[in-house]
Amino acid sequence: MHTPVARALALCTSGVTYPGSIEHVSAVRADLRALLHDCPRADDVIICASELAANAALHSDSRLPGGTFTVRAAVHPGRHHIRIEVEDNGGPWISAPDDPTGHHGLDILRALAKEWGITGDHAARTIWARFDWSK
Repeated sequence: MHTPVARALALCTSGVTYPGSIEHVSAVRADLRALLHDCPRADDVIICASELAANAALHSDSRLPGGTFTVRAAVHPGRHHIRIEVEDNGGPWISAPDDPTGHHGLDILRALAKEWGITGDHAARTIWARFDWSK
């Protein structure tokens, strides 16, 4: 018998700090997969968090020696949403060379998240997103 999502999921939160290199993005995906295994939006959340973690590792001061980025996730089954955050070490945003394919992490986030935003400054920046699902 299939358990309804609202009963199968309990409120759960996670916050993990990773070394600020691109090699650790696969660990972000694996950690979130374990946390969100029963969530109806798990795939969308994981791809967006992966993109945000990659952005932190490539474009912020998290990429510098000793840098880190932190991924936080909170599942709110009673409110039918997940919120994720990726906090980096700030700094100037280093642009990647022009990508002729137009595939950019924030475009994916815009397409999949209900809401999203950026807070912070040159010392630390947090990009957050909310993913809803129907009852």
